[in-house]
Amino acid sequence: MNAHSPKAHLYLRASTKDQDALRAKSLLEAFAAEKGLSVVATYSENISGTKLNRPELMRLLDTAEKGEVLLVESVDRLSRLSQTDWETLKATIKGKGLRLVIADLPTSHMMVEDRGITGQIMEVINNMLLDLMATMARLDQEKRVERIKQGLENKRAADPEWKPAGKGKNTAMWEKVTAIMAKHPTMSADDVAKLAECGVATVYRIKREMKS
Repeated sequence: MNAHSPKAHLYLRASTKDQDALRAKSLLEAFAAEKGLSVVATYSENISGTKLNRPELMRLLDTAEKGEVLLVESVDRLSRLSQTDWETLKATIKGKGLRLVIADLPTSHMMVEDRGITGQIMEVINNMLLDLMATMARLDQEKRVERIKQGLENKRAADPEWKPAGKGKNTAMWEKVTAIMAKHPTMSADDVAKLAECGVATVYRIKREMKS
């Protein structure tokens, strides 16, 4: 890369349930090399795209300077935000003078360099596509949440006694902690927590609930 290569900041995000955010790193590095971009930093986090306040994204926006490129694999890696939060994020990127390039959105690739009037027309088209894809990413997220909610309601309707798996684990932990405390009434909460393999706060909470 020569000294005049546009500088790029790579942003990698996976949701907390997804695989490692670094999965897309080599793809973006190859893309940057092909477009003549000089990668200055990589920001990676496992966090939901529905949150605007993401530590690594905020750090990127603080660090990157005017004219530099914010490079992302796809729109949904950057945003599954509400319309209001998406507008806030776009305004922040624009206010910083950053060029947003999405690897799988070809119209955004022209943001790598200025192209006069053609560039301005393409920018309008690109912004419309960006908004459309951000809306689709948000709707996809809302649909998933609704499907999970519907699934839980259907299970409860079929079996009123049914509880999500997490609740069962809590019951098992409760029984484990109470059994240890019954067997060793003078044992400290720290030692009970170690034996039960849980946090000491859980032990205190169970003790409190037993008293009430």
